[in-house]
Amino acid sequence: MAKDMTIGSPAKQILYFSVPLLIGNLFQQFYNMADAFIVGRTLGSNALAAVGCTGGLSFLILGFATGATSGMSIVTAQRFGAQDEEGVKRSFAVSCLISIILTVLLTVVGVLATRPLLTLLRTPAEIYEDAYRYFIFIVGGTVAAMLFNLMSNVMRAVGDSLSPLIFLIIACVLNIMLDYAFILGIGMGTEGAGIATVVAQLLSGILCVLYIKWKVPVLRIGVRHFKCTAEDWKLHFRLGLPMGFQSSIIALGTIVIQFALNTLGTTEIAAYTAALKLDNLGVLPLMSFGIAMATYVGQNHGANKPHRIRQGIFQCSMISIAFAILIGIIDVCFGDSLSALFLAGNDMAIALSHEFLIINGVCYPILALLFVFRYSLQGLGHSFVPTVAGIAELVMRSICAIALTSVIGYTGTCIANPLAWIGSLTPLSLALIPILRKMPKKSPSET
Repeated sequence: MAKDMTIGSPAKQILYFSVPLLIGNLFQQFYNMADAFIVGRTLGSNALAAVGCTGGLSFLILGFATGATSGMSIVTAQRFGAQDEEGVKRSFAVSCLISIILTVLLTVVGVLATRPLLTLLRTPAEIYEDAYRYFIFIVGGTVAAMLFNLMSNVMRAVGDSLSPLIFLIIACVLNIMLDYAFILGIGMGTEGAGIATVVAQLLSGILCVLYIKWKVPVLRIGVRHFKCTAEDWKLHFRLGLPMGFQSSIIALGTIVIQFALNTLGTTEIAAYTAALKLDNLGVLPLMSFGIAMATYVGQNHGANKPHRIRQGIFQCSMISIAFAILIGIIDVCFGDSLSALFLAGNDMAIALSHEFLIINGVCYPILALLFVFRYSLQGLGHSFVPTVAGIAELVMRSICAIALTSVIGYTGTCIANPLAWIGSLTPLSLALIPILRKMPKKSPSET
């Protein structure tokens, strides 16, 4: 159900909104983790490395879809906060049209570029075909990822973070069942994991569509709402495309790391793959708080309540840093045992995976602020600085990964992430802090 985040305690509103987001993001990660776990356990370390080496490519293409739909939904959140119901419907309609265009483009480009990209990354010959068979189905199913992300993001824009969670849980369970059915039952290889992921995502997207039709009146759109103005298109492109490019820019940094890893060997690739799965799981609370801030700030910006924006950003930052410290401690103390879940019997890979988790875990407070600041600026309608921050992150990660890996090997790829976070947080801080200083600390009625 739709929820107004312009009233009530900022901390409580953000926490209540973040919890379903966190659980939903956990299950979203289970898509990929289930693939990695089942593939690693049933098909071996080489197959796990094959699935892992496509992670950056998946993020490059599907991350654009996620970022673009998230950006467009900020317009929806702002209009919902302003209590402009017709504006909400028009925003949803134009988001649907733009998403259709992007789906076609991303699918065609992704399918045609799969082999050239795997070759460019110097994917080891022993895992090349397995990587291709997995990724071609993932990118071919872009429509499923786009559908779910659009529907879930627009539902969150009107304050409903619970319903997408329910549908995602159902889809996650289906994904695990299909993984086993395709790989063990039918005897497929890595392509079975790719097909299972796409089918599960498609189901979750369809469930969101049906729920909106039946239960969310503010998002029910008709033919008249698709008659959008040039200003509507311009506004959604202005926020959607930069956030899409931002995600892709970050993904390019991941691809550069994969390029560096591919020069080291399959043990390092498998170790990094396992560590990255655990790292993605660990940072979900931080990411969830950030995503919540996009909706919270967007609604309060639309309602013209800057004092609530200031309070929310400060309170969310403190909460997120506390979670970051806790997760970092878990990574340092238990990272080896967690890595063994994916890399049973491979002591060298387990040690390398734990090294990654230690280096990244102690730097999570930096990442916590990065997420809060980035999504808060986006909620305010600022797209330029977050894009610059994404470019800074790409440059730092790329230079550090290539330079440090050539000097100190695998450790260099691990250090590249924290250095990239610092590079991204710097422009975000320089932009957001002056804005916050100008915002009133209290509401007009309290002064």
